[in-house]
Amino acid sequence: MNLEQLLEKTKNVRLVAASKYVNADIIKEFYYKGISEFGENQVKALSEKKELLKDENLMIKWHFIGTLQSNKINLLIKQRPILWQSCNSLNLAKAVDKRLDYTLDTLLEINSAFEGSKSGIEPSRALEEYLQIKEECKNLNLQGVMCIGTHSDDEKAIQKSFETTYQIYEKLQKHDAKICSMGMSSDFELALKCGSNMLRLGSILFKSP
Repeated sequence: MNLEQLLEKTKNVRLVAASKYVNADIIKEFYYKGISEFGENQVKALSEKKELLKDENLMIKWHFIGTLQSNKINLLIKQRPILWQSCNSLNLAKAVDKRLDYTLDTLLEINSAFEGSKSGIEPSRALEEYLQIKEECKNLNLQGVMCIGTHSDDEKAIQKSFETTYQIYEKLQKHDAKICSMGMSSDFELALKCGSNMLRLGSILFKSP
């Protein structure tokens, strides 16, 4: 799939380029190809790439999509990302909230794959914890949910994890949830079928001819 086909296929959703494995020059190149939202997994990498591109007058919208370590909270806040996609607990939400001096748009990460290797809140607790964060963390503006699909060759298992997340998102829409961030390079088409309105694409995007 070339870049033009990929952009056409994803034209009705927000596309976040997961730029973990590419440098600032590649980010700049893809910005001029029409992609303005980029997501980084590590706060240090986000900081470094943002710094390298600061004089380019690019209107890049940075997302943080990785697991946030408590010792990197201050550095993340300094970057002012447009969206923190990976809030994975009430405790972490409170730790970030109390240090913020601005409003940070945030997604609740849900471990709908039930995999120990993934972070995120268990689906059974997601609704309650979302509303608790919304109530107690006034500097976090919860915008919806995020998940990583099941790591499996079984398409039905992946689909189930997306459907679980989407069902939670549906329940949260009456609480102003607007974003359901699901789908990466290997499973984004399935995520779209399950209702995703934000994709995080890395390898398929940067390897597109």
